[in-house]
Amino acid sequence: MNIIYSKIAQRDVGRLFYAITEDYQSPLTAARYVQGIYDEINKLSTQAKIHKIEYGAFYRQFGTIVRRINYKKMAIIYSVIENYVPESFVWIHRVIPASLVIE
Repeated sequence: MNIIYSKIAQRDVGRLFYAITEDYQSPLTAARYVQGIYDEINKLSTQAKIHKIEYGAFYRQFGTIVRRINYKKMAIIYSVIENYVPESFVWIHRVIPASLVIE
């Protein structure tokens, strides 16, 4: 499956990279951390449906069939979209600190 990032998810990753680089003065750590997030997301191209569907109120803002994976302290919120021909895809809604997810 292809992976598509929402504009907000792209912004989330960019802000995270900037924060680690500028606030903590650690560009190498920022690059490694963001690469780890992308590596985790890339696994979804073959494993997206193995993660449970989230039903909490927080997730409803992203639709009805929403899933989540974690990378360290970050929550990656996504949906598997299967309505489109010729191929299904994974839609990455957000990449946010897991502490912001209210369950």
